[in-house]
Amino acid sequence: MRRWDAHQLARAAGAQLARDAARPGEGPTHATIDSRASAAGTLFVGLPGENVDGGRFAAAALAGGAWGVLIAPEHAEAALAATSAGAVLTADAPLAALQTLANSWRHELGAKVIGVTGSTGKTSTKELLLSLLSPRRMTVASQANFNTEIGLPLQILGAPSGTEVLVLEMGMRGPGQIAELARIAEPDVGVIVSIGPVHLELLGSIEAIAAAKAELIAGLAPGATAVVPAGEALLEPYLRADVETVTFGDGGDVRFLSQNSTHVEVDAQGEQLDLELNFSGAHLRQDLLAAIAAARAVGVSPGGRLELELSAGRGQRRVLAGGVMLIDDAYNANPMSMRAALDALGSTAAGGRRIAVLGDMLELGPTAEAYHREIGRYAGAVADVLVTVGPLAAAMADEFPAEHHFAADAAAAAELLPRLLHPGDVVLVKASNGIGLRLVCETLAAAAAA
Repeated sequence: MRRWDAHQLARAAGAQLARDAARPGEGPTHATIDSRASAAGTLFVGLPGENVDGGRFAAAALAGGAWGVLIAPEHAEAALAATSAGAVLTADAPLAALQTLANSWRHELGAKVIGVTGSTGKTSTKELLLSLLSPRRMTVASQANFNTEIGLPLQILGAPSGTEVLVLEMGMRGPGQIAELARIAEPDVGVIVSIGPVHLELLGSIEAIAAAKAELIAGLAPGATAVVPAGEALLEPYLRADVETVTFGDGGDVRFLSQNSTHVEVDAQGEQLDLELNFSGAHLRQDLLAAIAAARAVGVSPGGRLELELSAGRGQRRVLAGGVMLIDDAYNANPMSMRAALDALGSTAAGGRRIAVLGDMLELGPTAEAYHREIGRYAGAVADVLVTVGPLAAAMADEFPAEHHFAADAAAAAELLPRLLHPGDVVLVKASNGIGLRLVCETLAAAAAA
């Protein structure tokens, strides 16, 4: 946004300009909703919350050197009185103004936009797209979990001039949320990586989950591209004749011709692509097909060496003392991603035992116990030892045929694991984020470094 001055920015946000910036003619570089992160070049947006109205911190943001603030009108007087520096913009609904501003900047950039959602795999698909596209296009992708009605516009506004492709992860907690994100981002390509039993407590059925994810297809303009799993019957009612549909996976438009531990050959709608990979997990390779389909939709046919860097807690591997291999997949979990992580554990060469540390999968509603039992059975085919963490995960042990242990919470698991591990073991750590199994990974890493 640097090339927009305060007057242009106010118009783009549908806001009122109460005071110009300290340096007229120069705009901010990015936006934030955290006044503590406000510094030179920052637009602080004060959002009302359940307990605190962020607009109350506008003066602190300006004092910290922020380029300016976007706040509700009732906070303008205090912000103007606090300091003579910094732009002050007001809007009755600051969140709506933030979203409008992001949509305006999306059009100003002129970049191709890829929206990525799915019950599992959306983060890895986003990261795969970044790896595929960045050598050939100036690409910006969502960071961390900035995939909500607040995080997504912040990511768009952080994209610098010259950005050619925006890859935006789109999260969902209920009906209408993907539609809202699609309105803000107006994607040229919509990717639905998977449909599975996630947020059942909120949505009630797998069909409702599919309908919520399909809001991304509904939000595409005519002529855009939808990328969906081959043979996913739950999405068929939502496919559109005026949108190009590209399928991926077995029997799809983008599929594997051959693959081994380091190389894959892909048939991408009749074009053969050869890639060298630094990962082997089957779920990541399936996500790769989705990413290839989306990359081709914006004019990039990938090939050569692909280096994937996973986000924290998304399956990174770390060798600890005694040759113990830690697979840190502690960020989140659901039945689909649990099975994929267990597959990765089972395919990992081990000099010792394969140990699965599995915690509660949340938001599964009345079906929670059945899903946890099913994961226990699945784990029995690949793991030698099971450690369950939390009351829901305890049901996994009822179906696990070998050695198993119970930990009431993450702290108990972090105390147990160092005593349990033997040299050469491979240990997978996975649960819903609310269980906090990141603590287990940090404890094991700290013990290895001591």
